[in-house]
Amino acid sequence: MAIKIQPLSSSQIEEAKAVITAGCFEFFGEAPKNFEDMDRISSQYVKPSGIFLVLMDNERVVGTGAIRRLDEQTCELKRMWFLPAYRGKGHGTEMSGLLFEFARSAGYQRVWLDTSPLLEAANRLYQRLGFHPIERYNDGPGTIFMEKRL
Repeated sequence: MAIKIQPLSSSQIEEAKAVITAGCFEFFGEAPKNFEDMDRISSQYVKPSGIFLVLMDNERVVGTGAIRRLDEQTCELKRMWFLPAYRGKGHGTEMSGLLFEFARSAGYQRVWLDTSPLLEAANRLYQRLGFHPIERYNDGPGTIFMEKRL
């Protein structure tokens, strides 16, 4: 197995959407409401203010994670999803580390995220990574909001 994390290429966008959709169906019973951010990758997830990474198993996208700008000091952790066979193996920790490294180099001081109580393993990961609860910051479907200081 050649598992690696790399930046998303335009040819992998549909595969990345499929990973995210599979996770949403598994946990929420429905597809994401929209992929507006991914349909505008070039304005949402490009350096120097954002990045979108994929976990690859050979030539197959099996996980995703991204950072996008909210304001000069704050970025958002987005689209962290892994196919079931790739969970619990440290890939989320590794991808998060790369995303936080990018965020620090981009000058961000904090990372925010929104999540759901249904994502128990992900929420445990976020707590291990140093996230703590904050007030709601968006009008999305998430009900748990967290921050990590960089």
